[in-house]
Amino acid sequence: MPEVSFQTRSCARCTLCCRLPDIDELDKPANVNCVHCVEGFGCRTYEKRPQTCRQFQCDWLTDPALDDAWNPLDCYMIVYRQGAQRTVLVDPSLGKAWQQGHYASMLKDLARQSEAEGGYLILFAGDEVRRIRPI
Repeated sequence: MPEVSFQTRSCARCTLCCRLPDIDELDKPANVNCVHCVEGFGCRTYEKRPQTCRQFQCDWLTDPALDDAWNPLDCYMIVYRQGAQRTVLVDPSLGKAWQQGHYASMLKDLARQSEAEGGYLILFAGDEVRRIRPI
């Protein structure tokens, strides 16, 4: 896959932020598509979406330090910040693959970066919640 310039990154057809997080304003549980989401397209009520949705941007869009391996369409994970906490939400379709090989290495690198910035990394995969450490 060709390298994507940080300045030209976009959501494209990604809708993981419409599925993976819980969204209180919409009574939407985690890992379930929002009722307004059109898979592969986006929000059908985009102009009227709640403030939580308006404010959300995954780190892949906003952090040039995250390389193209973190494109949610490729890694099946979204990363975002909440103060010192960096959060990773894993698409359930990835299963336990995030614990192995390239994904595990990517997560340890991200944990290292988060700790170097004075923060920490928390991962949600289905019902599992785990702090990822760089060791």
